[in-house]
Amino acid sequence: MADLFDLTGKTALVTGAGGILGRGFCQVLAAHGARVAAADIDAAAAAATVEHVRTTTPGAEAFEVVCDVSNPESVEGMVASVVERSGGIDVLNSNAATKSEDHDAFFAPYEKYSLAEWRRITSVNLDGMFLVTQAVGRRMAESGRGGSIVLTASIYGSLAPDPRIYEGSLYMGRPINTPAVYSASKAAVIGLGRYLAAYWAPRGIRVNSLSPGGVDSGQNETFKQRYGQRVPLGRMAARDEMQGAMLFLASEASTYVTGQNLLVDGGLSCW
Repeated sequence: MADLFDLTGKTALVTGAGGILGRGFCQVLAAHGARVAAADIDAAAAAATVEHVRTTTPGAEAFEVVCDVSNPESVEGMVASVVERSGGIDVLNSNAATKSEDHDAFFAPYEKYSLAEWRRITSVNLDGMFLVTQAVGRRMAESGRGGSIVLTASIYGSLAPDPRIYEGSLYMGRPINTPAVYSASKAAVIGLGRYLAAYWAPRGIRVNSLSPGGVDSGQNETFKQRYGQRVPLGRMAARDEMQGAMLFLASEASTYVTGQNLLVDGGLSCW
């Protein structure tokens, strides 16, 4: 049964590879034999992920690629580079997302949210998903080998955030919330995944979404406690707790799974 999770000989492209979850996704795919292309808009972050993969998994084959997923030319260049180097792409984890460097604009209340900020976020969270899946899926279809595409979504693409958990909550020292643009863009990602699952099924390409619950990544204790009280398992997720789900969806263990949105949320969505 272990062979179902063996990715030896396959090439996996992970966008947003330098992020909170991207590094772990690259690590688990490489640990199970995949040649990993770690793509990020931040060259240093991509290189750090590659170094982490090589250090934690001796013998792993990984290389970095710089890409702005909101830019069509950059996306085409990234995909062409990976295909030229590896001969094709078997697994895509379209994981890149942004929360904006302007925290005041990103966390602004809905009534005052600017259209410019809305478009800045959706240009990555949604437009980037469109551009990357289009470029990679086209090559998967042309190759005749099929493949697996995993879109990183969020529980807030399926559920509304509970405003009560944000009372007194801080992230990196500042008050936070979950903006509507984040929920709307992640809901669109889930919808795109279902559409593409049906569209590319005849070409042997499976498409699924992975929706993480809240991940412990710099929130203050107030937030962690309030969030944990809403979760049956009683806590936030650790970063590495998304890796098993990613491996399952990327590998032959899920050959009859497509068009699904896998919520890894500690049970939050069950009540």
